[in-house]
Amino acid sequence: MDSTEKKMEQAIESLRNKLLNIRAGRANPAMLNGIMVNYYGVPTPIQSVANVTVPEAKQLFIKPYDKSTLKEIEKAINEANIGIHPTNNGEMIILTVPDLTEERRREYVKQAKAVGEETKVALRNIRQDANNEIKKAEYPEDEEKLYLEDVQELITKYNKIVDEEIKVKEQELMQV
Repeated sequence: MDSTEKKMEQAIESLRNKLLNIRAGRANPAMLNGIMVNYYGVPTPIQSVANVTVPEAKQLFIKPYDKSTLKEIEKAINEANIGIHPTNNGEMIILTVPDLTEERRREYVKQAKAVGEETKVALRNIRQDANNEIKKAEYPEDEEKLYLEDVQELITKYNKIVDEEIKVKEQELMQV
């Protein structure tokens, strides 16, 4: 039971991380997660080669520790195709997050719901694995039934968490 709950908790954590990458019209350093900069021939996360700050709600400042990496950081952001064009002022890179259109907001909501569905599928797979383990263990019938009910209660609990996370993200995305 503990391992099943731990796996479900990891699925929820994964959902939260994926939702962070869906932007809501505000600048967020998490928007840069996954962007790799070619740093002396080695792909390196952008956060490892630069300080990322949010001076205003719609701007990100990326100040590299080594100014010679400015061009590489700019190139990596362009290649990542995050929908924001970087401005290089010689000292740092400035990303200005454009306002979201209604249509774009709806696309992001669909994307968030799809991530939620993926998480629910993962939770169902975890439940299936747990149920199979319980049936393999050959418990007495009434004990097996109790364990199966416990697993069902877990999945119900975690599905509610997924629904709440998606609902919160949808409200955040639709907020103008």
